[in-house]
Amino acid sequence: MKSKFSKTFRRFLLSYLVILIIPNIAGYITYQTSINAAEKNSIDTSLLLLKQSKDVLEQRMAEVKNFTRQLAINQDITLIMNESVKKDSYNIYGLWKTWRDVSYYDKTNDFLQNYYIYLNNYDVILTPATIYYRPVHYYELNQYSDLTFEEWKKTVIQASHQDTVLPLRSYIRNKTESFVMTYIQSLPLNSFGKPRGTVVILIDESKISSMLMSFSSQYGGWAYITDKDGKPLASAGIDNDQIAQIGLKSAPQEMETRQFVDDTLQITVRSASNGWLYVAGIPKAALMEQATKIQHFTWTVTAVALVIGLLICLLLAYRNSTPINRLVRIVREQIGQDSYAARNDYDFLHGNIAGLISDNRLLETELSRQIPLVRDAFIKRILRGEFHSLHEIRAAAAQSGTEFQGDYGFVGIIRINGYSGMNSEEILNELQAARLLIKQTVLALDATAAITDLDSDKIAMVSSLASEPRELQRMVIEERMMELKAILDADYRISVTISFGSSFNSLSDTSRSFEEARRAMDYAAASGSDGNIIWYQEIWKETTTYYYPLDQEMRLLSALKVGETTEAKRIADQIFVQNFAERGLSAEMAQQLIGEIKGTILKLIDQKAIPDPDESELLKNRTVQMVLSEGIDQVRSELEEIIEQIGDLIVRKKNEKENETVSAIRQAVEARFGDANLSMYQIAESVGRPEKYISQLFKEQTGEHVSDFLEKIRIKHASALLFDSVMTIDEIALQVGYNSSHSFRRAFKRVQGVSPSLYRKSTNE
Repeated sequence: MKSKFSKTFRRFLLSYLVILIIPNIAGYITYQTSINAAEKNSIDTSLLLLKQSKDVLEQRMAEVKNFTRQLAINQDITLIMNESVKKDSYNIYGLWKTWRDVSYYDKTNDFLQNYYIYLNNYDVILTPATIYYRPVHYYELNQYSDLTFEEWKKTVIQASHQDTVLPLRSYIRNKTESFVMTYIQSLPLNSFGKPRGTVVILIDESKISSMLMSFSSQYGGWAYITDKDGKPLASAGIDNDQIAQIGLKSAPQEMETRQFVDDTLQITVRSASNGWLYVAGIPKAALMEQATKIQHFTWTVTAVALVIGLLICLLLAYRNSTPINRLVRIVREQIGQDSYAARNDYDFLHGNIAGLISDNRLLETELSRQIPLVRDAFIKRILRGEFHSLHEIRAAAAQSGTEFQGDYGFVGIIRINGYSGMNSEEILNELQAARLLIKQTVLALDATAAITDLDSDKIAMVSSLASEPRELQRMVIEERMMELKAILDADYRISVTISFGSSFNSLSDTSRSFEEARRAMDYAAASGSDGNIIWYQEIWKETTTYYYPLDQEMRLLSALKVGETTEAKRIADQIFVQNFAERGLSAEMAQQLIGEIKGTILKLIDQKAIPDPDESELLKNRTVQMVLSEGIDQVRSELEEIIEQIGDLIVRKKNEKENETVSAIRQAVEARFGDANLSMYQIAESVGRPEKYISQLFKEQTGEHVSDFLEKIRIKHASALLFDSVMTIDEIALQVGYNSSHSFRRAFKRVQGVSPSLYRKSTNE
């Protein structure tokens, strides 16, 4: 057996070598013959083309720079930037007139098609299309993928810039991703302090790359441009990873270079004005265009060599793989595997079973080691509010082995006092030991608490409860924390400050309680209450503005999208309690809050979450007509009815889709049950859904696995053939999709309770 496998391996290796060596020899001969004749002309032409691209781009960037200078001397912009703005007081006409003066610039240069002007005193953004009176509204539609709103506002529109060029980065405009280069100029010019305004010009990569496309379209090569720091600005025929590799191998400082690197002619030109590097690569194959006769000869030799090599490969593969394939098929049937991942059949037969056992043990060991890390990551995620539904939270909790007593509880933060601003290695080691002692003490007092590190001197904990929190539970938690403080002070001389947010009534609401605990901790630091236990309800809260953060809106949208009506109504109820029960909002603030809530519902409807256009229009009209003049209770009741109606429509749509998918799975199985190679992947591909999804859905809807249903269909048809046909059992096995009569007999007896021969005999009798 071993010698046969070794012989097979040698023959496969020989076939690969034959296929690879013959065309390589032919290509090498052609290359040596033609490269010298075509090299000089191609190099000169490519260098000239690259310089022309550099000159054109520098001219266009100069036009962009001139555009910012024109804005800097524009009288309307200068006046509007220097106006003194009172709170909620806008010079509407001045802003409109300024917008009108600058709105036509996007038609003068395709590099200026997407720009905006930020006015610091008004905190507004002017674009060629409209005026955004809040930067957050512009950010919702136009944003860098790697910058949050605060980071964008701090580093882009409020920072001081002098002809700043940001390298290529991902940018999302109206939910469409692209890559842009950014040019930024502060207004007025030479604003070294806090600028009064900022001009930001977003230049799409495709507009720059179009200047380089000739290298890929004409030569089949590539070209790219980087700034003086080596960061990509545009490319054609090459991705950023390849650019980074080329930059590591060579970053020439000369103004012009030309050299062969890995069978590619690489030409570089560096700009004297801004230090940008222009690089183009042309494959050696493109340099041989002038050698027509030699190329014809090369193609002929290469084609003949490939055909001969392919025939040899097919012959050897067929002769040597047929017996191996038969043996592999038998082994698969015996061990019940539909597929395997191995370099070849020999690896499968030699080490599949032993490797499976070994990998299973290693996996169990590794999972045991990773559970604490997974649990810690889960606690951090739930505190940050990264989960979109209760189902997702419970699934992640089960995966990490985290158990909660119920859906209620409090989130608290424990801060070790006396270490503020200290970050030496000795202090950090001391804090690490203190955190460990605190965790052990907390778990000794409450074994169900979920704990994670927040910072070197802070720990967060989630105390879950089985029922809705009442004053008694709060007193119990406070007594427990007092005991914790006493133990830490008496045994370890550790002083701590503890803060708690208000109670949460759903696990998806822990992020809100966590944020309140952080505010309470900040309040303790600011008010000098270190060493105490601070509750969020006991500190002063701002009542002049409403509370409706973005993460709360996202949780409401997520609950509605998946049809969790109860969770959505709970979140809506919490919004009203936080703003109308715990805060004293003015009529204007209350009206703005209702408008924001209506905007959330309309946003969901506009995302086509509701398939029926008539229902969608009715819901939209009903939402628009919801006004505060009807009374808070009436608005609250109307909102709950709208949420319930949306949830019913989404659940109905979800059920219809699931029923259609199950029906499609049944049809696919019934149509292809005779295919012995039918797999879950092929079924999933035919219905256009992932394997795991259709497996779980079919089990939930029908109570049986897809494989069991397939087996029943096959046995059903086999039973019919046994009853009214003269086919042999082996022929029937092949007819209904079994590779061997042995596996067919086992499956038949498992389903029908008797062997195929006894079944045929009994039906004939």
